[in-house]
Amino acid sequence: MEIVIVTVSDRASRGEYEDLSGPLIEDWLKKTVTSSYKLTKKVIPDGFQSVRDTLIDFCDQDRVDLILTTGGTGPAPRDETPEAMRAVVIKELPGFGELLRRVSLDQTPTAILSRQTAGTRGHTLIINLPGNPAAIRICLDTIFPSVPYCLDLIGAGRIETDPTKVKSYRPAG
Repeated sequence: MEIVIVTVSDRASRGEYEDLSGPLIEDWLKKTVTSSYKLTKKVIPDGFQSVRDTLIDFCDQDRVDLILTTGGTGPAPRDETPEAMRAVVIKELPGFGELLRRVSLDQTPTAILSRQTAGTRGHTLIINLPGNPAAIRICLDTIFPSVPYCLDLIGAGRIETDPTKVKSYRPAG
């Protein structure tokens, strides 16, 4: 099982501020995922081409199982993560974005500005998470029960979670 965290931020990629979102996702995974996995983290600038090329490389060259992006999903001019995602994925899974926005709206009214989505390319599942560190944990807690089964369905590596943290759903039988 190979997991990649991609932080999409002009300022973090230039070293103007510390990436807080990527390490938060890493910490969440360490506490929640019980199966072994290899983790890669990368910080890239905002923009269509940088996101698209990074995702394609991780999917097609490295053949990773799961990519979690953070950032670049708002309405600002350089926020082009969803557009890049749509250029990369073969099958979009809009339910992830719908659920992420719904749960985030319970925390802040600005969640309606978010454009997160998810999709698959080959045997890789890609999920856009918010860039706001305060929203990441609740978003992961909310969507991750479906992630292991989705990975099973697309032929990716198997992932197990601590049921006291996140109870993964897999149909019986």
